[in-house]
Amino acid sequence: MPLAIRKGGQCAFCAFRTSEWLAPSCWQPVQQQNGARPYSRTAFDRPLSSSPPRNKRSLTKGRLPSCSQPPHDFQGGRLMPRSALRVPPEQAALGTYNLFPRIETAYGVFGKLLIEQVALLRKRLQNREHRLVAAWGITSNQELERKLTSFGESIEECTRHAENGVVSKADNPLFYRLRQAFVLGNVKELVSEMKYAFINYVVSSGFTTQDKANQEKLADLRYPIEWFPATRAIQRTVHLHVGPTNSGKTYHALQKLEAAATGVYAGPLRLLAHEVYSRFNAKGKPCALVTGEERRVPEGMTHLMSSCTVEMVPLNAVMDVAVIDEIQMMSDAERGWAWTQAFLGVQAKEVHLCGELRTIQLVTDLCKALGDKLVIHRYERLSPLKTEKKSLKGDLRRLEKGDAVILFSRVAIHAMKADIEKTTGKRCAVVYGSLPPETRAQQAALFNDPNNDYDFLVASDAVGMGLNLSIKRVIFEATSKHDGIGFRLIKTSEIKQIAGRAGRYKTASDAMKKDTLEVAGEELMKVDEEKKKPVKNIGLVTTLENFDLPIVKRAMETEVEPLKTAGIFPPANILLRFANYFPPKTPFSYIVLRLHEISSLHPSFHLCRLKEQIEVADLIQPYNLTNMDRIVFMSAPVAIREAGFSDVITEFADCVAKQTGGELLDLQSLDLELLEMDIHAHPQGSKGYLKESEALHKALTLYLWLSYRFAGIFRSQALAFHVKGLVEEKIDQCLGEVHWDAARRKQLTRLRQKAVEEQVIEMEAAEDLGEDPDSAVEGRTPREKDGSDADEAFEDQATEMTSEGADREVLSGANVSIPPPSEGAKYDSANV
Repeated sequence: MPLAIRKGGQCAFCAFRTSEWLAPSCWQPVQQQNGARPYSRTAFDRPLSSSPPRNKRSLTKGRLPSCSQPPHDFQGGRLMPRSALRVPPEQAALGTYNLFPRIETAYGVFGKLLIEQVALLRKRLQNREHRLVAAWGITSNQELERKLTSFGESIEECTRHAENGVVSKADNPLFYRLRQAFVLGNVKELVSEMKYAFINYVVSSGFTTQDKANQEKLADLRYPIEWFPATRAIQRTVHLHVGPTNSGKTYHALQKLEAAATGVYAGPLRLLAHEVYSRFNAKGKPCALVTGEERRVPEGMTHLMSSCTVEMVPLNAVMDVAVIDEIQMMSDAERGWAWTQAFLGVQAKEVHLCGELRTIQLVTDLCKALGDKLVIHRYERLSPLKTEKKSLKGDLRRLEKGDAVILFSRVAIHAMKADIEKTTGKRCAVVYGSLPPETRAQQAALFNDPNNDYDFLVASDAVGMGLNLSIKRVIFEATSKHDGIGFRLIKTSEIKQIAGRAGRYKTASDAMKKDTLEVAGEELMKVDEEKKKPVKNIGLVTTLENFDLPIVKRAMETEVEPLKTAGIFPPANILLRFANYFPPKTPFSYIVLRLHEISSLHPSFHLCRLKEQIEVADLIQPYNLTNMDRIVFMSAPVAIREAGFSDVITEFADCVAKQTGGELLDLQSLDLELLEMDIHAHPQGSKGYLKESEALHKALTLYLWLSYRFAGIFRSQALAFHVKGLVEEKIDQCLGEVHWDAARRKQLTRLRQKAVEEQVIEMEAAEDLGEDPDSAVEGRTPREKDGSDADEAFEDQATEMTSEGADREVLSGANVSIPPPSEGAKYDSANV
C-alpha cells in the first residue's frame, strides 16, 4: 500500500485518496467530484470498433487523444509503454474492448487498506492478544477464524456500498466510523477502531432485543441536568460576567467570593488556582489549594474555601459562592465536560461565571432549563487594544521593554529566551504551564518590576488564561502549532484571548504601591470616593514574521460565533451500570466505546472526545481490577507516547490489583538513578537527558495523582514530592542549555509558512460557503495539549523532507484527542 503523502492543511483521507495514482500532466481522465464514483464513467469509456475512425482526434489504435503526444499511455491508473497497448483483434471486432477499464476509486483503495488491517488484526489476535478473545465468547481458533472471515466480508460489503455513494453514518455506519478514525488519527487510530469494530461484531451478536433496549436506555444522555438532583433542589442565582480580556470581570466575581464565608474558585490551569490561593491567604483569607496531584490546606481551617482546577470542584458540598472562570471552555471538544459538570452540579447559592460574550445565549438556555435565576453583567475593556501595521520581520533587535513573545513549545521557549538575551543583552523571563507555581511567581515578579533589566517575557499560550503579567505588547512567534500530524492554525478565539493580555490596566508595581487587588489576570483599581478616572495604557499586538501578521489581523477583526453546545461525559454511575450488561471479562475499552456510539444527546450538548483513555483501558485489561478502578485509571494524567510509560501504567495497575507494592523506591518502572547522572553524561547528551527526565516527571505526577485515590497503596507521597522537585531542577538545567539552530529554525519557518498559506486558502473557502472559518482547520485533532508535539517539531523537526524540499510531509500516525484526564470530581456527580 503506497504511503500517503500530504501537504499542510490537507486531511489524511484526502492525501490517501490521491496517493494511489498520478496521471501524466498533459492528460487526466475526467474525474467526478464524489471520490466514491468510478473514474471509468467518462466520455473515453466506450468500446472500439474495427471500422476506421471518423475523426482523427477520436481514440484509434489504442492511443490517447493527443495533447502533446506523451511517450507513455495511461491505463488502469498506471503509466504504460505504448507498445504494451494493443487492441486484441477479436475484441475489436466485437466492439467489447475497453481502452480505459474501471479504475479503482478512492473508497475502493481505502477498502484495500481495511482488508489489510483485518489481516493484521487476525495475526495479533492469534498471537500476543490471544487471551483476550476468550472474554468475547470465542472458545477456539476455528471459531475465531470464522468470525474474522465473516467480519472481513462485512468490511468488503460496506466498502462496496461506499463506492456506490452510500457513506453516511446512518446508512453505512461501519465504513463511516472507520473512515472518520483514519481521517482524524491516520493508521494508528484506524487500528484501534478496527479492533473495536470486530469486538462489537462479535459481542453484539449475543445481545437480545431486551439487552439492546436496556443499553439504549442507559445511553440516554439527553438530560444531564438530572444527574445532580441535590443541586436542583437549591434555588441558585447565576451571575454571568462577560466582556473582553482585561475588563475586570473576574475581579468582580472574586470580590464576591472573598466576602463569602464558604466558597470555591475553579480555574482552567493549576497556575491560576495557585495564584488565587496565594492571594487569598496573603490577605488573611484562609484558602485551600486543590488540584489533581496536590492538596494544600492551611492549618486550622474550619470551613470550605478553596481554589481548585475545574475538574476538582466539590459537587457534594453546600456553599455560599462559586466562581467558575473561563466558562466558554465548556464548549471545548475535550475538556468541556468539566466546566459543564461544575456549572450544573455545584451546590452554591450564588454561581459566578466569567467568560466571553459568546457564552450568553448558551448560558441563558441552560439557566432556563435548570430553573436558575440569571443576572448578566457586561464589562468593557479597561484599556484599548491595537494591532500594529508591521511585524518585527524576524529581527529580535526590534523588541522593546514590556514585550511578550508567545510560543507553543517549552523547548522553543527556552531557545528563544537564549536567543533574545544573546541578541539584545537584556534579561528575559519565562512563563509556561508546567512551570512550578513558585518559579512562575518569581519569573512574573521579575518581568513586572520596571526597575530591573528583565525587559522581555517569553511565554506559552498559558498567558491567555489570565495570568498576572504586565505586558505592553504581545508578539506571536507563530500563529500555528504542531499538533502531532502537522501545523494547524490556532483558533480565532485563542488569538484574541492571548492578544488581549497586552496593555494591562496598570503595572504590577503600581498595584503594589496603591491598595489594589489583582487576581487571575482580571484586575481593577480600587478607586476612591471621587472615582478618579485612571490613565489607560494602549495594548499592542504584532507578530515576529510577516506571513503571520495577516492571520492576527484577521482574527482581531473577526467576531467569534456564539457557543452552540456544552460538553458532557457519562458519569461513573451510568458507566458502571452500563458495564453490567456485558460478560465479566469484556474489554472495558469496548464498553466505553459502545456507550459513546449508541448514546443520544440533547441539541444543547455534545459528547467529549476520547483520547488515551481507550489505550489505558487496554493496557490494564489483564489485571484484576474493579470497574471503578478502571475508570479511575482511565481518568489519570498519562503520557502514553512517552517511551516506557506503558510499563509505568501497568506496574501501577498491578499494585492496585495486588493491593500492595506501591512504595516509590520499590517501583521498577521509575528510573530514579537518572537523578545521579550528570546531564551531559547521557549517551544522547542533554537533549536525551531532557526527554528521559520529562518522562520521569510525568510518571511522578501520575504517582502523586494516584496517591490521593489509593492512599493505602501509594504511600510515598512526601518522597514523591521531593523527588519531583529534584527532577524539575534537572529539567531546568537542560532547558537552560537549549539554543536555536539557525538552519533548523529557518527550515521550520518555511514549513510553517507553507502550511499557513494553505490553511488560509481553506479558511477563505469556508467563508465563501458561509461556514465558520475555524472549522476549516479543525479537521485534525491535536494529540496532546501540553505542547509536547510542538517540542518534537522543534527538536526533531517532526516533519520529514522529501527530495523536493518542503513540499511534502510524511503522514505520521496519531491518537485521537479525548477529554483530558479528570481530576476526580466527575465521580461525585450523583450528589444525592
